Amino acid sequence: MKQNDSNAIKFMYGENIPVELHKVRMVQKLNLKPIDERAQAIEEGGYNTFLLNTKDIFLDMLTDSGTNAMSDNQISSMLRADDAYAGSQSFYRMEEALREVFGKHYVLPVHQGRAAENIISQAFIKKGDVIPMNYHFTTTKEHMEINGGKILEIYADHALEIKSSHPFKGNIDIDKLNKVIEEYGAKNVAFVRMEASTNLIGGQPFSIQNMRDVKAVADKHGIMFVLDASLIGENAYFIKQREEEFKDTPIKDILLLMCSFADIVYFSSRKVSSTRGGGICTNSKELMLKMRDLVVLYEGFMTYGGMSVREIEAMAVGLIETTDETVISQSPSFINYAVTQLDNVGIPVITPPGALGCHIDAMGFLPHVPQSEYPAGALASALYIVSGCRGMERGTISSVRDENGNDILADVELLRLAFPRRVFTLSQTMFLIDRVKWLYDNRELIGGLKFIEEPKVLRFFMGRLAPTSNWPEKLIAKFKADFGDSL
Repeated sequence: MKQNDSNAIKFMYGENIPVELHKVRMVQKLNLKPIDERAQAIEEGGYNTFLLNTKDIFLDMLTDSGTNAMSDNQISSMLRADDAYAGSQSFYRMEEALREVFGKHYVLPVHQGRAAENIISQAFIKKGDVIPMNYHFTTTKEHMEINGGKILEIYADHALEIKSSHPFKGNIDIDKLNKVIEEYGAKNVAFVRMEASTNLIGGQPFSIQNMRDVKAVADKHGIMFVLDASLIGENAYFIKQREEEFKDTPIKDILLLMCSFADIVYFSSRKVSSTRGGGICTNSKELMLKMRDLVVLYEGFMTYGGMSVREIEAMAVGLIETTDETVISQSPSFINYAVTQLDNVGIPVITPPGALGCHIDAMGFLPHVPQSEYPAGALASALYIVSGCRGMERGTISSVRDENGNDILADVELLRLAFPRRVFTLSQTMFLIDRVKWLYDNRELIGGLKFIEEPKVLRFFMGRLAPTSNWPEKLIAKFKADFGDSL
């Protein structure tokens, strides 16, 4: 057998399947509880998978944030942590790693990605500003709007196509960017933001050429360019796979090139480095000084930023490992396998496969459930009931209401099934695929949801819902008829 271009393994007498490029040296026990217990758990959790207890979950595919498997080198590095409040050597090792991987001199540590969003928003957004971007993220949008900014999503028209062969659906539309600047004026554009592997539209990457084009426009008008690098490793991997110019370029060099376009790079280490924490990086002392005092105020001293020094040590190692193609290819290869298997039998999934997870199109899966009854949330609940697998709703539940109290319907209704790095095996992935296929064959049994407890901010985290009919009971009855006493 030999390795092909996608870093999967080609078998002489079988299909291409992802192979784990690591060995298992420590395990954590999982439980697959009976369907009646799962049904009770989701009911007690208000049909919100965020409110499930992990003791009731078989495969936790909610997110890759803080759930990636750390390497042996990361774990061992935690033992040499320097427990100093100020001047910790652990910080300086992380700073050195960030300079090597991102190519930025100044490093501001924060406790996680949304803390970086808060600081950048407070430092650079004034009331009435607009922030054009390839797509928003939930916490990004909240922080920027709280500080008086307005999000403008200027993705290309094909970005929201469910089934597509376009390799870079995360690109910014340059014509739309120019129109934003013309309409609002450069002085009212706080900055341009690009998110590496757009979370809410299927983990879709952008190209280097698009970054070049965005940078040219930003520089022409004196506008700052900000890069959310939380999934930059996977985005770099897709560039190597899909952008002809970089097919022979090492991942490390692609990462440095990507970051070179940005005035500010910020990230969640829970994604990019398989640890908790985050950071803000820049080569501009002027920009760094505008943010530094906010870090001390909100996060902690400059050499720990709200993180434990053990996490800082592991982050430094994880950042270097992000430049290793065998590390960053693991999640995309399993996502590609899951997406391909589901797409082959007609189940509506986002294509081409992206980063972070396999994304199922809930409106295509459940065309009979109106968007006002939250089909992505209903599908997440139904999948948990029949499989014990916890995914995340990325649709209208993750959106907000307008000033009149009406839902702002999401552009897409997705059930995201996250594949954290080096966590799930092939057999577990095949189990998930089998249960999704069964659910699709019985999709007419699934109904909608309605809110019964709705927080005003980021409602998808703590909101509680209830079925609009007795569809969970019908689904359970059909499952038992088909599977008997099987779990």
